[in-house]
Amino acid sequence: MSTEAELKAELERLRAENEALKTRGSKGVSMKVSEKGGVSVYGLGRFPVTLYQEQWLKLLDLAEDIRAFIREHESALKKKG
Repeated sequence: MSTEAELKAELERLRAENEALKTRGSKGVSMKVSEKGGVSVYGLGRFPVTLYQEQWLKLLDLAEDIRAFIREHESALKKKG
């Protein structure tokens, strides 16, 4: 059985963890290395977007083209929110 001091310490640890999760959640987007060595981006939708580094670099190189495409097709595109 846990002592009162142990329970209080566990409660404080859980409160700190909860606060850290709230803070991280408000940041919006986070990244981590996936099990297979890809870059997973969380916070864009329900599921993470995971690509390998060369795919991300190729996509980033296309950033201006993607922005131009969005501008050209803005009337046909939906906005989430």
